Amino acid sequence: MRIDRITLREIRMPLVHPFETSFGRTTERRILLVEVEEDGAVGWGEVTCGERPFYNEEWVDAAWLILRDFVAPRILDIDIASAADVGGRSSHIRGHHMARGGLETAAWDLEARKLGLPLWQHIGGSRTEIDCGVSIGIQDSVEELLELIEREVRAGYQRIKIKIKPGWDVEVVRQVRAAFRTIRLMADANSAYALSDAAHLRRLDEFDLMMIEQPLPHDDIIDHAQLQARLDTPICLDECIRTARHAEQAIEMNAGRIINIKLGRVGGFSEALLVHNVARAHGIPVWCGGMLESGIGRAHNIALSTLDNFTLPGDVSASKRYWKQDIIDPPVEVGPGGTIAVRDEAGFGYELDRDYIDALTVREETIR
Repeated sequence: MRIDRITLREIRMPLVHPFETSFGRTTERRILLVEVEEDGAVGWGEVTCGERPFYNEEWVDAAWLILRDFVAPRILDIDIASAADVGGRSSHIRGHHMARGGLETAAWDLEARKLGLPLWQHIGGSRTEIDCGVSIGIQDSVEELLELIEREVRAGYQRIKIKIKPGWDVEVVRQVRAAFRTIRLMADANSAYALSDAAHLRRLDEFDLMMIEQPLPHDDIIDHAQLQARLDTPICLDECIRTARHAEQAIEMNAGRIINIKLGRVGGFSEALLVHNVARAHGIPVWCGGMLESGIGRAHNIALSTLDNFTLPGDVSASKRYWKQDIIDPPVEVGPGGTIAVRDEAGFGYELDRDYIDALTVREETIR
């Protein structure tokens, strides 16, 4: 592989509905797309960081500079054995996994297209359809939340995730469970609590949750181990798992019983595969988390979710839940059984709506 052109594009896409978590409300996504080219063949990736450095330290403007000034010069016009080796070219850069992962996933897409293979097969996936859940943000009222859950349950989604934060947690979950006694339900705290809140979080044990996702700080594993020892409900680790070694450490300490794998958070497919394999070797199930991606990032998430240890429904839901119009054709659709059929076209499997991408683009830069 010898990439001879990298193009960065920022697009702006308004969400169909605002999405609120413990660290803020999002109404429009600023999304950084990465296109790589080798001898006329192209591959696409998406940088999944947020508009602000709240989920982690990354945000769109910083990612643009990291890719342009530090990653691209180490990738362009250099013989690289395969897409699996692209991430290593910038591994000495501290952090910035989402920026680096956007380019790395584009390289995997490029390689799969050149080989004439679906991306999911190229990474070693085996599932021809994936199970889907939904993530529902914090609402203005519990009544609105219950209405949204009812709609998603009718749509067939296999798991409901609701966001929680101090003041919007135990009593909200109580009302949700009372209204929906049998659904697979989980709560995502996005690092909103401290270990001193353990007694309060233990009150969630009575609601038969699948898991509580990342209740404690984004960079913590040690306190999660102490908290898990005090909870019956499994903890799912998200923000604090950035490498396979982090996964090993968390498993060794019993810091959680489930791991959410996000491509951007771990820096792309190569590290995601390592995290997946570590979890599988220890009997820890994984699932694919979402970052309000456009269709490009969503297609990469579908490919990732075909790996055999993705045994729990992920956040990979239909395009229409987020966008009036997606940038891929056809948009991602979820069947009545709450699954997405995996496509067999080369690369990530969807066509790009280039005219719509152009219409959404607010800046573009090509590095040769």
